[in-house]
Amino acid sequence: MKKVFLSFVFMLLSVLSFAQTEWAVDPMHSSVNFNIKHMGINFVQGRFDTFKGRVTTEGANLDNGVFDFGVEVNSINTGVEMRDKHLKSADFFDADKYPAISFHSTSITKDKNNSYILKGNLKIKETVKEISVPVTFGGVTKNQQGKEVMGFQSKFTVNRLDYGIKYDPTGAGVAKDVEVSLYFELIKQ
Repeated sequence: MKKVFLSFVFMLLSVLSFAQTEWAVDPMHSSVNFNIKHMGINFVQGRFDTFKGRVTTEGANLDNGVFDFGVEVNSINTGVEMRDKHLKSADFFDADKYPAISFHSTSITKDKNNSYILKGNLKIKETVKEISVPVTFGGVTKNQQGKEVMGFQSKFTVNRLDYGIKYDPTGAGVAKDVEVSLYFELIKQ
């Protein structure tokens, strides 16, 4: 009987250690930002104000995590209304036809310390391309309400021409490469 009980306890602990944990982006403590060179001499900064995301993990780290994120294109914000309208037009994101940008992970690999390499499919407009981005895991703690929260960030570059954003294809006025910076805090569900 003791062996059966110990076997049951061991099996239960094994199942619990591999239980999946859902984390949802806390938009009040997260941001999706970008920089793009203008005229070769300066940068224009912007962000997307509306986004959502979920991460499924097997515990309190990113090992074997599954990432799904979405950004509403109409929420683009550079602080200049005329520029934002142009970015939403067919010259750039064509927000009426393609209202969202999405990312779905395919794998995550632990690099060193709290660093990971996240691979997945980035969809902008009708183009889907696999990208590989570095992720720095900030860890897990409890917020003011006693809920567990997880934090991570990522910085990477995307060539806008690869995704059908062809305005100024020479890159002389608006650079081809866009620097993306993501800062996410997620709440355990």
